[in-house]
Amino acid sequence: MAPISIVAATGCPTGIAHTFMAQEALMQAAERLGVSIKVETHGQVGIENALTAAEIAAADGVIIAADKDVNPSRFDGKRVVDVGVKAGISRPDALIQEIINGTAPVRGKQAAPATPVEPEETEDNGLFGDTRVASGGKFQARDLYKHLMNGVSYMLPFVVGGGVLVALSFLWGIYSADPEHPEQYNEFAAMLKTIGGTAMGLMVPVLSAFIADSIGKRPALVVGLITGLIASNGGTGFLGGIVTGFLSGYGMLLLAKLLDRLPRALAGLKAIFIFPVLGTFIFGSITYLIASPMKGINTSLQDFLSGFQDSNPILLGLIIGAMCAFDMGGPVNKAAYVTGVALLGDGNFFFMAAVSAACITPPLVTGFAALFFRKAFDPKTRDAAYVNFALGATHITEGAIPFAARNPLLVIPILMASSAVSAILTFLFQVQVPAPHGGFLVLPVVTNGLQWVGAILVGSVLGGLAYGYAMQRRTEKQQLQPSVENEKEVLV
Repeated sequence: MAPISIVAATGCPTGIAHTFMAQEALMQAAERLGVSIKVETHGQVGIENALTAAEIAAADGVIIAADKDVNPSRFDGKRVVDVGVKAGISRPDALIQEIINGTAPVRGKQAAPATPVEPEETEDNGLFGDTRVASGGKFQARDLYKHLMNGVSYMLPFVVGGGVLVALSFLWGIYSADPEHPEQYNEFAAMLKTIGGTAMGLMVPVLSAFIADSIGKRPALVVGLITGLIASNGGTGFLGGIVTGFLSGYGMLLLAKLLDRLPRALAGLKAIFIFPVLGTFIFGSITYLIASPMKGINTSLQDFLSGFQDSNPILLGLIIGAMCAFDMGGPVNKAAYVTGVALLGDGNFFFMAAVSAACITPPLVTGFAALFFRKAFDPKTRDAAYVNFALGATHITEGAIPFAARNPLLVIPILMASSAVSAILTFLFQVQVPAPHGGFLVLPVVTNGLQWVGAILVGSVLGGLAYGYAMQRRTEKQQLQPSVENEKEVLV
């Protein structure tokens, strides 16, 4: 009998760590359970190890472990386990077992595309081939999160590239790009700021476009890009990108259904003329009308956070630190992270400094714990902890997940407290970080960089001491237990 064959797709919003940790976990679990598996990854560099139509057709089941769009409609008619990326890391055996047992639900066939699909577009699943509902046709709240994170995933490189270049332009002085200040003006710095500013300016339109694309595919992407640009020009900030992304995505799905009864002779005209013209007019008009109130909300949010960081940095740092370390890359962490990214686009670099410090701290805590309390960890765990020094230094929080998964009630509170200390100190030290990723690699463009490193080290060392001491006590108790039991046996 041929072994069970499974195909899988993994993807996380940043496309750096969770994506490949889930891939590795699924492949190791498949080897343990004696099944064949191929895992397609949706990382920041794009799709790797792509699944072919033949491989999908031949598979006994599909595992989707992703928090972003992985084009799930191509799996229609197959048994599909659809979960978040962290589930792929923490319980891969159980996911594979659902396919082996035949208990995974069959993903329902979606409605046929609104227009004929050309051969080269087959991989794209048509214009409206995927309505992004969960298996069985039921909409789930997690779908909203996946659509949002798909937009964030595509937006991040623009923010990173643009933010770093803008920050580098200030190395020549705060007015280095302003010709009206000849004492500081530098033509190269001005060029850097122009390029970086252009990249940062694309943040909101790209966010809107790829939220819409995740919902309604290519026609929605076009409308999402246009409405996102209108919102951005209207000063709505990050909020505008989110609203217009969902408006364009679900709006275009509705428009497609309303126009579904048009004569087939007009089918080809839909994609090239009707959808872009009607979609742009309808949802562009709505965006134009709501841009002003959205701008007011965005301004109020900025004022609130700016005032909060000045009046009560300890409370704000406590909240940010706890959120970032609570699920280390999950929805709570991403809520804080996305807020930091949004404020970067508005010129607030203080919030991102706290978020970055809070995300860097957890893996460093595990590294310091193993360094200070070597005997409390077995050799394999120590090696993993030492690797976390490198992961933490490059802003990859996920290295702490295996440690938290072993003892969540012990480890997670320590990590939350440690990250909170780091975040609080960054506010007190007035640190500014202009890039949402990179860790210590972006130190040259960090304002008060030494204080930032110091804040992170203080939180990490304190957390390492607490975690290491707790593990040492636990190890001592485990070693003491057998001797106590032997004494009881002798007395008997």
